[in-house]
Formats: sequence, C-alpha cells, structure tokens
Amino acid sequence: MNSLMIKSLVFSAVLMIATVYVVMSLDIDIAGDSVNAITMAGALAIAVLTGAVSAKYINQMKTDTVSGELADENWDGIGEYKNELPSGWAYTFLAVFIWSMWYGFFGYPINAYSQIGEYNEEVLAYKAKFEATHKNADEATLKEMGESIFLVQCQQCHGATGDGLSGRAQDFTARMSKEQVLDVINNGSNQLGYAMGAMPPGMASGKDAEDIAAYIAGGLKGDAPASYAACTSCHGADSKGNNGMAPNLVAYDDALINHTLQNGKKGIIGKMPSFKTLITPVQEKALTVYIQSLAN
Repeated sequence: MNSLMIKSLVFSAVLMIATVYVVMSLDIDIAGDSVNAITMAGALAIAVLTGAVSAKYINQMKTDTVSGELADENWDGIGEYKNELPSGWAYTFLAVFIWSMWYGFFGYPINAYSQIGEYNEEVLAYKAKFEATHKNADEATLKEMGESIFLVQCQQCHGATGDGLSGRAQDFTARMSKEQVLDVINNGSNQLGYAMGAMPPGMASGKDAEDIAAYIAGGLKGDAPASYAACTSCHGADSKGNNGMAPNLVAYDDALINHTLQNGKKGIIGKMPSFKTLITPVQEKALTVYIQSLAN
C-alpha cells in the first residue's frame, strides 16, 4: 500500500469521525428517525467517496501518460484526446439516476417523509392538545384568549378596539349603521349561509326602507314601523333570528358570529375570508365571548 493510499484512508477516517462528532453534539436522534439515519449514511458515504476519488485521481495524475487519438477540433492550438468515458463516472451517473427515480416515485413524497406532512401533523396534534386543555375554560379565560385572537386576526380591519375603523368594517361596539341596513335591504344578502336562505333585494323601498333601517340601527327601540312586519317573517317576532334560522338583529349571538367566521363576509374594504380552517372551535368560542363583550 503506497503512502497516497494511506493518506486517503486517514483523510476519509478523519471526515467520518468529524461527521459523527458533529451529529452527536447536536443530540440528533438517528436510531429512531429514518430521515436522520439516511442523512447520516449519506454524510459518511460522501466522506468515503471524497477520500477514494481524491486518492484515485491524484495518483492517476502522478502516473498516467498522454496517450490516445487527438480530436480534429482544437481551440487556439489546444486539442482534446478521444478518451473513453471514465467507467467510474458512468457507473456513478447511472446509480444517481436510478436513485433519483426511486426517490421521486417511491421514496418521496408518495410513501415516505414529507416536511409539509410532518408540519401538518404537528399542527393537528397541537390543536387537539389545545382543544383538550381549554375545553372547559371559564368566561374570563375565554375573553382573555379571545382578545389575543382578535388582536392577531381581526384588528387589521376592525380596529384594535373593534370600532370598525370609522365605518370601513363592522363596528363591534355598536350594531349596524343605518347605511349598512339600507345596503342589505336594497341589495339583499346571501353571504352567511343561514338555513333560511338568501334575503332577496328590494324587500322594502323609499320611506319604508328608511324607517326599517332607522329602527334596526337604533337598537329596535320603541314601536316598530309597520313595514318591519316583512322582516319578522324570517328574523322572528323578537328579531333574534328564528332560533338560528336567520341572522339575529338584536345582538351578536353565537350563531351570527359562527356563520360569519365559517363563510366570510363582503365589506367596504374587501372580502373577509372564511376562518373555518384557521381557528379551532375553542378559539371561535373565545373570540365570540370577546366580541360580545365589546358590544356590551
């Protein structure tokens, strides 16, 4: 065994020991995690190949002599020999190609590890843990939790205090404005997915529409205008939504907030998205408690 081969073996051994040392210092689980095990094997293989390939070609540069047939083409007097493709390179290329086909069709993402899949599994597990931990939370805890959710998800449009940013979004500190009610009367609404179905446009017009809008915006206080009878057929005689069949016009009840979060709603500054996949049932409950506290 010549000195170059000994040096290459020592070099490979040093690379392998360094790789193992770095991995162990990071406290990475190799035995129980197939991805880490494959990565470790790949790192060791690279260390071995680096030493072997370096030794082979350095030794070849020392011992090889020029031979073979020159190609006809040359560049500034520099020609190329018509040498055969190195068998080592060809076999390596073939091995990598076969491996890439396996990795693409069988190893990932069909049958094996996926970072996105792992992330989704962790999120679902965390959500389940969160739901179990807070399923019996008291009202004070829910309100505090709801405020945090509101400040992260809702304040951009509704304002930090829930005032609707001067009418650009729903004002949670009050009920609907007269202009909002008139807009629904004139254009109808089918955004929230209530069982009663779509409210058709033009249920009232002129002074009747104005009277209905003023009555609802004013908190349904005093005597209802005669034209308001058309509204009670869906919203109920008490205007509370017919047991969840239509929107509650009196207060932000659980059903109204749930339908809005599940279906989204078009507003002045854009379309509010559905939050059905963005928050958990407990978070929705907490957000409901907080929004209701703003209205009160």
